[in-house]
Amino acid sequence: MSTQFLGRYLTLGEFCTCTQTYQRLADHIDPFPKHLAETLPALEALCQAIVDPVIDQFGRERFQLTYGFCSADLNRWLAKKDPATGKKYGIATPSLEQHMAHEVNRNGRYYCERLGAACDFRILELPSDDLVRWIMAQGLQGNRI
Repeated sequence: MSTQFLGRYLTLGEFCTCTQTYQRLADHIDPFPKHLAETLPALEALCQAIVDPVIDQFGRERFQLTYGFCSADLNRWLAKKDPATGKKYGIATPSLEQHMAHEVNRNGRYYCERLGAACDFRILELPSDDLVRWIMAQGLQGNRI
């Protein structure tokens, strides 16, 4: 499953394991979606509508995915404190952001009612404002699934 491509460039594995928190705690976190029937099409739509055109324009070598899919397991760890520093491993607001895509909680409700999917990325050696202007000028936007 982790080698499945979501678009032309990124695999599900890359999308689910790119965060610093996952990299630090990989032995403790299951990074993959559980609600595959809805989450995978949402991630694929995101990659095809936005990520693929960005990589086509700026190159795979300059593209850096910093936060892709957030599993329920990763979400739990983000709220915990690092015993060494006393600081939270990260910040997640699943009801506002779409990093959990179409995943559902134990009550069968979506973590984020907005649905869709989200990811954070940057293009090396390109200011974020320039990237945002380029995306907007292209009319790139995600579609809800």
